Amino acid sequence: SPLRKGNKKFKSAIKTHIKRCINHLISINYFLFFMRALWLVAVAALSLSPAAVNGADKKKLQIGIKKRVDNCPIKSRKGDVLNMHYTGKLEDGTEFDSSIPRDRPFTFTLGTGQVIKGWDQGLLGMCEGEKRKLVIPAELGYGDRGAPPKIPGGATLIFEVELLSIERRSEL
Repeated sequence: SPLRKGNKKFKSAIKTHIKRCINHLISINYFLFFMRALWLVAVAALSLSPAAVNGADKKKLQIGIKKRVDNCPIKSRKGDVLNMHYTGKLEDGTEFDSSIPRDRPFTFTLGTGQVIKGWDQGLLGMCEGEKRKLVIPAELGYGDRGAPPKIPGGATLIFEVELLSIERRSEL
């Protein structure tokens, strides 16, 4: 009978069966490890999806320095009169305004509400000759109403700005 202790075929069959079971368990463990890793990658990808990232960034002013200046004896502050060149674009790249073709700088007083909030905040601490890129969320731009016909409601605005000069008013 194959169940007797001394049977070589029986021992060999048991060893083969045990090896197959072990290999099967190893395969299952590899599969489970792979599925867990795939699940973690999917969760990470979803948490970093453009919709999630853009949702967070769309609420916050982003300031990028495009050109620094070596000598900066004076930095812009609230109450300064700034002379700027700028180009404004929508997220899709559509240009809606620029001072450059007019060859006339835009002049305003910083921090007094003469311009959108994104400018009043994004141009603080700027040096003459410096260039910045401002990505301004709608809340700090023209809001849900926009500025028809060129700027739709809820638009994120992208400005390339250059500070040409600062006129500091003497304090009384």
